[in-house]
Amino acid sequence: MEEFFTGLLNTFIPIFVAIDIFGVLPLFISFTAGLSAARRRQVVRQSVFTALVVSLLFTAFGKGIFGIMGITVSDFKVAGGAVLLVLAVLDLTRGEKQMKSSGTIGVVPIGVPLIVGPAVLTTIIVLIDQYGLTTTLLSLILNFIVVWLSFISAEEIVRFMGRNGVVALSKIVALLLAAIAVKMIRLGIEDILTR
Repeated sequence: MEEFFTGLLNTFIPIFVAIDIFGVLPLFISFTAGLSAARRRQVVRQSVFTALVVSLLFTAFGKGIFGIMGITVSDFKVAGGAVLLVLAVLDLTRGEKQMKSSGTIGVVPIGVPLIVGPAVLTTIIVLIDQYGLTTTLLSLILNFIVVWLSFISAEEIVRFMGRNGVVALSKIVALLLAAIAVKMIRLGIEDILTR
């Protein structure tokens, strides 16, 4: 039982960091500003459902596609870690992203790529290889519950923390993402060298 909870924690945290809910929250609020409460709830459902479907499809077919293309999990760890590192560095060095609202903001850009982007997809594949499918999927679903609760309470959270507080926390999360990216690259290189 202790091993299960350790695995759950070890898969939950990297996915949580990759999603970066504190970075997505201010964007969600700016995209949904001026929408009615009912429309905002619809956007929340649409975005979380889209993120879930995309991540499950990638989980189901990602490794198969790798097999066809001759890509190993070790290769993906190195490549994915490099992409994560670039995304983390960009997040650390740029200002807040701005986008205009549209009728499908729940699907794009909130569902994909803000909730589930390259960082999350890379993390899922690596975690499945390290901790197994069941634990990783459970952590993914728990993270989507956190995202849903955060979106429902988005305005209260930002009001409590202040916009600057949310931005600062987002930068800390980006730094953690950079550290996880370096770990992925290291693990991938170790796997390749010990083959």
